[in-house]
Formats: sequence, structure tokens, C-alpha cells
Amino acid sequence: MGFYTVVLRKTSDQWVALCLENGCVGQGSCREEAVEKLKVAVSSLLEASYDDPDIYTAPVPIKELHEFLTFGGVVYSHK
Repeated sequence: MGFYTVVLRKTSDQWVALCLENGCVGQGSCREEAVEKLKVAVSSLLEASYDDPDIYTAPVPIKELHEFLTFGGVVYSHK
């Protein structure tokens, strides 16, 4: 599947994983579950792209990453 960059953030009761290379998202009750669901989403996107090369994928724009990290007015950072 290759190497992908993942950004994780916690909402009130869920973890969300965002792939920076293609914008896929996974969520779960723990980090591991969010990442596993993200892997399934990326795999599905790759399979669909193989079947239909016209499917558009692009890296997450910096503005969208900022919105992801500051959702709800809270800035998240790794501690």
C-alpha cells in the first residue's frame, strides 16, 4: 500500500485519523481503531483508482489541515 502520513486528533468521544496524501479519513473509539479504518479507506481508494484512473486524488490543502486541527476552536498538538 505504500507509506502515508497520518494526523490524529481526538474529539469528545472519538479519534479521527486523516491521511495527508489523499484526504481519506477513519474514525474510532481509540487511535488504533481510527488508523485501521483509515487503512481500509485508503485501500478502497487505491482499488477504485486502479479500476477507474480518472478518480481524482490530491494532498490535503493546508487550509483544510488547519481546519481539521482547530475544529471547535481548540488547537491540538502532540504532547
